[in-house]
Amino acid sequence: MSYVKREIEAAIQSLSGKYPILAITGPRQSGKTTLLKSMFPGYQYVSLEDTNQRSFAQDDPVGFLKRYSEKIIFDEVQRVPNLFSFLQTIVDESRQMGQFILSGSQNFHLMERITQSLAGRVAIFKLLPFDNEELKEAGLLPEDWKSLIVKGFYPAIYDRELDSAIFYANYLQTYIDRDVTELTKVQDLKLFRNFLGLCAARIGQMLNLSNLANECGISQPTVKAWLSILESSYIVFQLQPYFENFSKRIVKTPKLYFYDTGLAAFLLGLRKAEDLDNQTLVGSLFENMVIADAIKKNHHQYQLLDYWFWRDSNGAEIDLMTKRGGGFDIYEVKSTQTVLPQHFSGLDAFAGIAGDRVRTKTLIYGGTDTHDRTNYKVRGWVG
Repeated sequence: MSYVKREIEAAIQSLSGKYPILAITGPRQSGKTTLLKSMFPGYQYVSLEDTNQRSFAQDDPVGFLKRYSEKIIFDEVQRVPNLFSFLQTIVDESRQMGQFILSGSQNFHLMERITQSLAGRVAIFKLLPFDNEELKEAGLLPEDWKSLIVKGFYPAIYDRELDSAIFYANYLQTYIDRDVTELTKVQDLKLFRNFLGLCAARIGQMLNLSNLANECGISQPTVKAWLSILESSYIVFQLQPYFENFSKRIVKTPKLYFYDTGLAAFLLGLRKAEDLDNQTLVGSLFENMVIADAIKKNHHQYQLLDYWFWRDSNGAEIDLMTKRGGGFDIYEVKSTQTVLPQHFSGLDAFAGIAGDRVRTKTLIYGGTDTHDRTNYKVRGWVG
């Protein structure tokens, strides 16, 4: 497979001459190194996973940065936290734009260092696994969404034509061995793997910490700590509920989703598209795919949008919504391949409360036909 152009390239290019430092974060294997080497061929690449380079940077940061003073890509830079204050001094003195590019896969540690030392000096980007548009433009999008859910979106699967089950088995082992043990004192890795599986089984559900703790046999503080690890490593994300004073009976608990449905499917024991037939979670996995795609495009296209869901105590719900210019764009997600009148009920329920503040009402479904109706937009899963 030839290099797949990433949507985020336009935003990176536009800001590379306006900030002295660019920072690209995202999960392991999302294509950060490939992207940066492709976009910035004149920059020297230095990986701080390399023990020799890391020791040099830790023991003698001044000498290290004299050797690598400009047009440098520092990969996994969060592994040498004392570098950040030295980078601040260098860019403040040089005032050179695009002098350093930082990348890392542990968002918590990377952002913590940036906030402490580099605020105002860095443009921050998130590169996630492929979104649907990137796969479509590259001619890599599967013909059916069930195959896509199981295959997942990580570049290596497409680049090396890997069996997705083999990729995720190795990805999980690498992730647990390297990231989890570095970020927290997990005594029982099997227990943590079980926790991951329980999270996958709760895709699209309200996050019930007590229930999750009881089923996994751990404490609620441990659940919170482990969820934080999964979020900072771009494994899962929480979709927050939207609430205004429309009603006091609005749900205020977040929902849980995975950034990549392939990983979730693997954790659920789903290995091929046919495994989703008669699978009770198929609707939740489809919903996860659609919502994760919106989140990915938001970061890749630098849209800077906030997304929520909405549900009231009577069960009326909108799967996804965003706000622009004081108005709402609201979305209902259904895995069915047939559009039925009742699929618009949640959209209408919210519109009945929010009134003319609703700009668009869109149904995203498991078919491929895309058309506009008088009061709604209907969009197939391809987009």
